[in-house]
Amino acid sequence: MNNFTYDITTIIHFGIDQLKNLADMKASGSKVLLVYGGGSIKRNGLYDDVMQILSENGLQVTELPGVEPNPRIESVRKGVELCRENELDMVLAVGGGSCIDCAKVIAAGACYDGDAWDLVLDGGKIEKALPVYTVLTLAATGSEMDRFAVISDLEKNEKWGTAADAILPVMSVLNPEYTYSVSPKQTSAGTADIMSHTLENYFNNVKGAYLQSRMCEAILKTLVHYGPIALHQPDNYEARANLMWASSLAINGMVSYGAGVGWCVHPMEHELSAFYDITHGDGLAILTPFWMDHALNAETAWKFGEYGRNVFGITGDDDMEVGRQAIECTREYFKLLNLPATLSDVGIDSTHFDIMAEKAAAGCEGSFVPLSKEDIKSIFMAAL
Repeated sequence: MNNFTYDITTIIHFGIDQLKNLADMKASGSKVLLVYGGGSIKRNGLYDDVMQILSENGLQVTELPGVEPNPRIESVRKGVELCRENELDMVLAVGGGSCIDCAKVIAAGACYDGDAWDLVLDGGKIEKALPVYTVLTLAATGSEMDRFAVISDLEKNEKWGTAADAILPVMSVLNPEYTYSVSPKQTSAGTADIMSHTLENYFNNVKGAYLQSRMCEAILKTLVHYGPIALHQPDNYEARANLMWASSLAINGMVSYGAGVGWCVHPMEHELSAFYDITHGDGLAILTPFWMDHALNAETAWKFGEYGRNVFGITGDDDMEVGRQAIECTREYFKLLNLPATLSDVGIDSTHFDIMAEKAAAGCEGSFVPLSKEDIKSIFMAAL
């Protein structure tokens, strides 16, 4: 196991009736930028509840609505401008990972003299940020409890992740009831995102990282069990609660510290979203089994064997055969969630594969199985 320092300072208020803890935001000042997406939080009453608590505690609100599913740099810039013009003290995101990611980079951009896109390209430039608070409405990205954010510039066909300790949320409210109204498509895509985060951490070749692997398997088994239940019983609190907490644990460092490797499926999917603006979880569900096909070989079969036996209960002593069956189980699981299986299913052809593969390769350094531009292009082609 590798050395690491684990310091996740985000306070989590999990469960029913936890929204009242937004009153603690007073510790950061009195002026808030409220960041949210479409109209769902107004339709389900969450917007009114948030505004009432903020008002009762003397917090003045400036709003930034309409954040996109793949948040754009234009929304970030608008938020930064609002923070500066109104001398705001903090940022509150109410929504899923897209809203939270946008809020994080806004918070950093408000404390930076240059353009916010600089901070997306180089997280090392994020030296400070306004305090970030979140109310989570979708179990998916884990952004409510991590130091990462992903922002797109579709004019350049670019989608990049950035990271800094300064953008870790101060506090996040996680009430599984807020995910009851999430559509079946978003529920499935969100579950695929959590699964991909876990798999990116799970498939590592770090010696002695036994505990991290077992924790990953626990998260994966939770997703396999509760994903379909949440899809077909959207108001099942137990299912929604388990998915919501799995979302945080998959990427808050618990399963990666001491066993970290470079991610590969996410950089590949970011190119799909950058060029075609598809749903992130859909792209991950498509690419993951095809990456697995590419990664399974005589040297890696042992890990796929663990995956098959410990997550899907496959029996047998032949790691290669168990690995093949595990990959098919993964495909069938995504199919069970009604997720797309090929790139053509989401309207993607091979037009941009060369440039997409070249850009993705730059983000796949140090991954479980080394990937060249040619390797990534072959995965894209197989996924057509």
